[in-house]
Amino acid sequence: MSINISAKQVNELRQKTGSGMMDCKKALVESNGDFDKAIDILRKKGQKVSASRSDRKTSEGVVVYRLNDENSKGFILSFTCETDFVAKNEDFLKLANSIIDISCKNDANSIDQILSFELNGLSVEKSIIDLIGKIGEKIEISDYKVLSGEKIIPYIHAGNKLGVLVSLKNVSDLDYVNIGRDVAMQIASMNPIALDSDQVDKSIIEKEIEIGKEQAIKEGKPEQIVEKIAQGKLQKFFKENTLLNQQFVKDNSLTIKNHLSSFSSDLSIESFIRLSIG
Repeated sequence: MSINISAKQVNELRQKTGSGMMDCKKALVESNGDFDKAIDILRKKGQKVSASRSDRKTSEGVVVYRLNDENSKGFILSFTCETDFVAKNEDFLKLANSIIDISCKNDANSIDQILSFELNGLSVEKSIIDLIGKIGEKIEISDYKVLSGEKIIPYIHAGNKLGVLVSLKNVSDLDYVNIGRDVAMQIASMNPIALDSDQVDKSIIEKEIEIGKEQAIKEGKPEQIVEKIAQGKLQKFFKENTLLNQQFVKDNSLTIKNHLSSFSSDLSIESFIRLSIG
């Protein structure tokens, strides 16, 4: 015996879950009009979709951040999906912002911890699964990082697919927000691998020296100067790929280190984080 499901019931379930009208109607029919069972049916659908798309790549999405009240700690995460269409979806963006809000509020230190937090009566993990059921795409928190320091300055690049946090030290009475923003834009644009040469991983240095030697040998350079040439190429690598030694994009006559010194000899960058999607 079929049960009559009213438009009011369907709309009520849709308002409660955010699922599509047809999905809500099917769930109510399957549950014989039992509202709670219909919600469970919709959530199970989300779990099924999530499992079926677990091997999909999430190369679209948004990067969002929050700072604590003192601007001494920053939280940044990438919330990703499969298509740009979903990345612009209102529910997707709303959930991304709710997740970073609760991460900041609870001083989260890992993705696993974030997934366990409660949002509107559900865990973050289940909230994501619910959205997967509504949208039909794989959705996940791809990356999450925290940065602490004297003052944290954020920057989100156009399109919300790239974000930077910079920690400045000894800011005194300087306009550290604008100074930090320029540095953050530099990081977004030039993608440095480290703050300075002494922070570059040893394996990367060894690889660059080896590449430099191979290039010198192929160019027919004398064996006795191969090492010297490789070291010279390594210094060029540091200049191009470490933040303090890079040319300032707004003034190529200055390095980032020179740029900071023009404001104060004490002003310095403690560390930075760069998150990108795709």
